[in-house]
Amino acid sequence: MAKAQVGDIIEFKDGLTGVVEKINENSVIVDLTLMENFKNLAIEEKTVVNHKNYKVIHAVDDEK
Repeated sequence: MAKAQVGDIIEFKDGLTGVVEKINENSVIVDLTLMENFKNLAIEEKTVVNHKNYKVIHAVDDEK
């Protein structure tokens, strides 16, 4: 499994999506405000996701 890069959009935990802001050794920090329904979900703006628990749905490298 390829690890996400900064700027990639990932999907995790029952369809939540977000933009990777920082990469740690075992996880990534994700900004969730990208989601259209973010304000309706009553969740924090950012979260930490383990590398094992997400999939990249749009990689920054795809834009090149």
